[in-house]
Amino acid sequence: MIPVILMNDYLVKAYAYDGTVRIYAASTTNLVHHAQKIHDLWPTAAAAFGRLLTATVVMGAMYKGDQELTIRIESDGPIGGMVTTTNAHGEVRGYVGNPHVMLQYDSGKLNVGQAVGNGFIHVTKDLKVRDMFTSSAQIQTGELGEDFAYYFTMSEQIPSAVGLGVLVNDDNTILASGGFILQVMPGCKEESIARIETILKDMKPVSELIQEDATPEDIIAFLADDDYKLLEHLELSYKCNCTKEKFESGLISLGYDELKTLKEEDGQIETVCHFCNTKYHFSADDLDALMKETKQPK
Repeated sequence: MIPVILMNDYLVKAYAYDGTVRIYAASTTNLVHHAQKIHDLWPTAAAAFGRLLTATVVMGAMYKGDQELTIRIESDGPIGGMVTTTNAHGEVRGYVGNPHVMLQYDSGKLNVGQAVGNGFIHVTKDLKVRDMFTSSAQIQTGELGEDFAYYFTMSEQIPSAVGLGVLVNDDNTILASGGFILQVMPGCKEESIARIETILKDMKPVSELIQEDATPEDIIAFLADDDYKLLEHLELSYKCNCTKEKFESGLISLGYDELKTLKEEDGQIETVCHFCNTKYHFSADDLDALMKETKQPK
């Protein structure tokens, strides 16, 4: 087994090519390793979910303040869909429909495309204004990097290149994980675009670069042909915001009669957070207290 050495995950943002290209690069080994443990992910599920977590947390860095982003992969593959949510502070969480997926090509490479299957990417932006906005794009390959590049180009009209990668050890632990999003802005010269295309063609998979100790700054330097300006450094983490109080509010919303029925049938309730698998236990006395907070029937 290859030992797992976990360093702090972080993201960097930069401008390149005379300010006409925006690049985000991130190392996410630690947070994907944490997600693999709490969700008991098998290798292909870990690779797929790790790629989605990476794309999500990088996209979150494109927003600000208390804005939030939720991404839903709705697909027909054995993984059964995935959901992730993030904010502008580098915090991400999510869950997988079926965590126990192990599919490989004949070469031994994990077959993420088959695990994800056909379907759609749905991106919901909560900009903390009046309404939330959802945009969607059809999944092209299921490998997710190409799918997010297609999403940016078709749904947001931003020509983009997206690299996502996760290497999984034989014991399901995460060896390396990271990714980048490169976006071409108006005014970018044709020769700059041609240079970027050549660089992308010659570039190693991002997971291999992370495994070889490349930093997000190294990835940006490579993509920018060593001519760039760093703008932001953001620490990243897998973090859930669940609390027992939130689950209490959810139980109260069921109403007096439903809580009474649950108490009579089971005497207690145990709830589980989909995002982090934390369990919250509610005893009979807890249920009595919650019932008092509801509007009792006349």
